[in-house]
Amino acid sequence: MINAVAEATDLPLCIYNNPSTTHFTFSHELLGRLADLPTVQAVKMPPPKEADVAAELKQMRESPVGQIAIGYSGDWIAAEALLAGCDGWFSVLGGFLPKIARALVDAVAVEDPTTVEEHQQNLLPLWELFREFGSLRVAYAAANHLKLSNALPPRPILPLAECDQNRVVAALALLDQ
Repeated sequence: MINAVAEATDLPLCIYNNPSTTHFTFSHELLGRLADLPTVQAVKMPPPKEADVAAELKQMRESPVGQIAIGYSGDWIAAEALLAGCDGWFSVLGGFLPKIARALVDAVAVEDPTTVEEHQQNLLPLWELFREFGSLRVAYAAANHLKLSNALPPRPILPLAECDQNRVVAALALLDQ
């Protein structure tokens, strides 16, 4: 299937490895084979289940997957992935708090671990909500609270209960926006 898509376009492709949504996990072996396709230029990886990000990234860099850009989602591991040298962060946070996401990336870029850790500590309540409810549901609640939107998640995804929306509001209040 991916081969058919890769042959149908000259546009660069990013493999979206999202097992929690698709119930399919791209193995490192499969990613290595796909990395040989000329239009496949990147992969978005989920947080690793077994290893730490740095170990997984090192393993991927030393395999055929290393010839393409490797980025991570799972905002709660963003600092770890960026510090380990990933090529990108597929950020949910950046969609509704771009200045804070940028500040975290900038702190990594100038190799300022103290500031990175401060950002991580400030974001911890939000990261916990992302992990508990999924980043999409939390992002809708945050964007609505920040008056960036007044939308509901697409069905079948349900919005957070009011008590959990209040937890999102409390987490946002802890951030210097």
